[in-house]
Amino acid sequence: MPNNTQFISAAVFCCMSTVASAGEVDVEAVSFKQATDGSYRFDVTLRHADAGWDHYADRWDVLTPAGEIIATRTLHHPHVDEQPFTRSLSGVKIPEDVEQVLVRGHDSVHGYGGEEQRVDLSAAAK
Repeated sequence: MPNNTQFISAAVFCCMSTVASAGEVDVEAVSFKQATDGSYRFDVTLRHADAGWDHYADRWDVLTPAGEIIATRTLHHPHVDEQPFTRSLSGVKIPEDVEQVLVRGHDSVHGYGGEEQRVDLSAAAK
C-alpha cells in the first residue's frame, strides 16, 4: 500500500499533466477588413484544449514582420466548451509601410507557441 507521500506525489503529477496536456494555442484562421478610417478589424479563430482557469488561451497578438506587437486581444476567460472559437479586434492601426502581419496566440501556461498565421494586407479593400 502506498504511503501518503507517494499518493500526494501521484496526485500532483496527475494535476500537472492535465494542465500541461492542453498544449499550445493554434491560430486556425484570420480574416480582416479595412475600415474607412484606415484601421483594421481582425477576426481570429483559435484552437486550444482549454482546461479551465489554470490553462487557457488568454490572448492573441498582431505583429509586424519584425516581431513588434501592433495590437493585442485579451481573452478574459477559458473557452472549454467552445473550440475552436473566434474573437475580433477593431481599430487596429497598421503602420503604412507594413504589408504583412503575423497573428500568434498565447496561453496562460506555455506562453507563445503553436501555429501562427501570416496575413497579406494588400488583399484589403481600400
